[in-house]
Amino acid sequence: MNGAAPAAGGDHGLVDIAVIGGGINGAGIARDAAGRGLKVLICEKDDFGEGTSSRSGKLVHGGLRYLEYYEFRLVREALIEREVLLASAPHIIWPMRFVLPHSPEQRPAWLVRAGLFLYDHLGGRKRLPPSRGLDLTRCPEGKPLRSEFRRGFEYSDCWVDDARLVILNLIDAAQNGARVLPRTRALRAQRANGGWLLEMQGADGTTQVVRARVLVNAAGPWVQDVASVVAGLNSGHRVRLVKGSHLVVPKFWNGPQAYLLQNDDRRVIFVNPYGDKLALIGTTDIPYDGRAEDVAIDAAETDYLLRVLRRYFRKAPEARDIVHTFSGVRPLYDDNAKNPSAVTRDYVFEVDGAAGTAPLLSIFGGKITTYRKLAEHAMQRLLPWFPDMQPAWTAGKPLPGGDMTSFPDFAAELAREYAALPQDLVRHYARLYGTRARELLGSARCCADLGRHFGANLYEREASYVSDTEWATCAADILDRRTKHRLSLTSAERAAFQTAVGS
Repeated sequence: MNGAAPAAGGDHGLVDIAVIGGGINGAGIARDAAGRGLKVLICEKDDFGEGTSSRSGKLVHGGLRYLEYYEFRLVREALIEREVLLASAPHIIWPMRFVLPHSPEQRPAWLVRAGLFLYDHLGGRKRLPPSRGLDLTRCPEGKPLRSEFRRGFEYSDCWVDDARLVILNLIDAAQNGARVLPRTRALRAQRANGGWLLEMQGADGTTQVVRARVLVNAAGPWVQDVASVVAGLNSGHRVRLVKGSHLVVPKFWNGPQAYLLQNDDRRVIFVNPYGDKLALIGTTDIPYDGRAEDVAIDAAETDYLLRVLRRYFRKAPEARDIVHTFSGVRPLYDDNAKNPSAVTRDYVFEVDGAAGTAPLLSIFGGKITTYRKLAEHAMQRLLPWFPDMQPAWTAGKPLPGGDMTSFPDFAAELAREYAALPQDLVRHYARLYGTRARELLGSARCCADLGRHFGANLYEREASYVSDTEWATCAADILDRRTKHRLSLTSAERAAFQTAVGS
């Protein structure tokens, strides 16, 4: 496969950086590099964020449990980034309080208190309230819990719409001049004339070649495949695949709080509000050696998660209550830890290419919360090849739609502007698109102006908007990743929508 150079037909000229992989790390690097004045191309074999980056626990967090594994640098960086990201995209990232019922069989109270003290202070917390102790026999957060859990703690982290975070980074990259290519597979790459020739194939089977000064391998679970099969290089690092599965059930407690549950194997399970009426439960940590494309929850994982819920809640959901499941493969850097939960969530770079040689930068590991800092560090590693590039810039720059002083104020303002539309619909647009909602809604003054109604809050205008501005090419792109409408539509409504969009 790598013996011959990529075909010369369809050559689209020279770029500074070609990024392979359209998950959160690739999108973040493309945004950062394009904003520094570099000419950038990013290609993704499927839809953007379709792999790991849309199948997370939907959290921007420091990683409280990582403190037990002495990952202090990672936790500090993540806690600092939590505040940066919250300021940059308040429409898709917002604070959430987590209740941790104390289970002395797993961890003594002093250890939990010490961990929360570090969590409060390690990252210079400014925007979120501190942790506190709870009397679960008196406070409303304790009402859904079993009576044996009398004491607990509460701390802050943030929720994120993970798939939209990917898209917002790509929109910003494109606005800074990046070429963004969904459903475009990297076939092979070869060094030539001081750079790389990268051959790509689109969904229609046509190929094109781009010349790049630098190649970035941000392929996540496929990072080793890109290095060896596409670029023909031997990597000194390995990725370790760990499966994480989640359940979606009807919300079964009152209040906006989430719960963090300690299991008897010392793992923790998140139970988070998911929209207005659902709950997201996860995650598992299972070694995985299959194709990342084939990952799916199994019966043992479902039983595991439901068993934890039964241990803590008075009225826990059962298997018949499950409305949706999803699984993802975390491409962790293989640090030889025996326990999958102990494998580092930190990231590692590998640069193949000495001075004067076109480099391949491969990324192993990482987590959503630290993607922006990872991108900055990646650009630092590439400084020898771009000594004149502009300085880091993303820390104080809102993501598209995030240019607002506060989300509640913006949502109220948008509701006044579109007072004739249903208020839950306007809030839906505010949440997903932020200030870009005005671009979507335009002069609409009633639901009839939004085109065909497919059910719940899905109208034709929104589907057209994400197709025109966010690279959505099929029904799943729209229903699963640009929005979460799949969870609120009936099976008949989903089928009608799929017929309408033709895929």
